[in-house]
Amino acid sequence: MSDFDTIRLIEALLFASAEPLSEKALARHFGERIVLGPLLARLQGDYAGRGVNLVERDGAWAFRTAADLAGQLKIERATTRKLSRAAVETLAVIAYHQPVSRAEIETIRGVATARGTLDVLIEADWIKPGQRRETPGRPGTWMTTEAFLDHFGLTALTDLPGIEELKIAGLLDKRPAIQTLTDPEAVEEDSETDDLTGSLF
Repeated sequence: MSDFDTIRLIEALLFASAEPLSEKALARHFGERIVLGPLLARLQGDYAGRGVNLVERDGAWAFRTAADLAGQLKIERATTRKLSRAAVETLAVIAYHQPVSRAEIETIRGVATARGTLDVLIEADWIKPGQRRETPGRPGTWMTTEAFLDHFGLTALTDLPGIEELKIAGLLDKRPAIQTLTDPEAVEEDSETDDLTGSLF
């Protein structure tokens, strides 16, 4: 097999493979002993400066889109996150009282917090675990993330609206901040959803 045909076969194998291939893996497709290094280098040179490059990573070879084109290949899609009222309230409590434990969240909201509520906020990358409290049981705490600030257009937590701003906007709940957990009306409404693409508060 000529060098040209060998390079063509190498090219085809690399395009067809879902994973990068080592020289040893490539060599299995040739019935004769062959030195692939120089041929791979030639093929790499052929693709230099093009939209697709042949790259070697940790001994394995693969075709990858040119690094300088990455910005133009990104596809941005606007997504709408739907959160339950319970999740919105929980996120607000964490934002204003962080670091805050789950028990403290439940005391402030006046209802028990379902595990799924925190899971949704973690999946959205809006909250993260904080340090454990130096109290009996060493309860964990929750804090907001940089992604939370970025999503809501906040430079820092100090940019969160204050009480007066919330009152003016008509967004401050007029109910008592703390209710007893025995309140029969204090039931978490996980089935309700709110559109959070605009503003949290």
